[in-house]
Amino acid sequence: MQAQPTPALPTIVVMGVSGSGKSHVGATLARACGMDFVEGDELHPVANIARMSAGIPLDDADRQPWLEAIAAAIAAHRGKGVVVACSALRRVYRDVLRQADPALRLLYLRVPRDELVRRLRERRHFMPASLLDSQLATLEEPTADEHAIVLEAGADLASTVAMASQALSISARSA
Repeated sequence: MQAQPTPALPTIVVMGVSGSGKSHVGATLARACGMDFVEGDELHPVANIARMSAGIPLDDADRQPWLEAIAAAIAAHRGKGVVVACSALRRVYRDVLRQADPALRLLYLRVPRDELVRRLRERRHFMPASLLDSQLATLEEPTADEHAIVLEAGADLASTVAMASQALSISARSA
């Protein structure tokens, strides 16, 4: 009797604008499912962090090396299971990430603007609340052909992660 091949574990990109909860949801989801977590913010070039800290929005040219670094991290984890927190605001950005793993799954956290503002004012991060409107203007919500899972992510963290796990058809692994 031949052993069945182990199925590849998914690549999940948790996307949304700043303050949507990508990092918290992504890290908690990865931990619950026994997968690695990649924090996209940690892959920003120093110049990008300086621009955002100064309240200057990034443009496509600024984002390109960052997207390439995230794509490299995805490629390194392909088939092993990874959850990546990345704003992935535009379709072309998501297409760059898909080149690293065409089967990647998108989990889009949609949060009302007033809740985003509240969250951004309460946290310490290099991305100031003043850049929220530029992110919302850049955002291209995933289209039907991207097969994204859209979560209205205003609920508490545990509920959001449970909804994400169920929608992605992945389950927590026992420790």
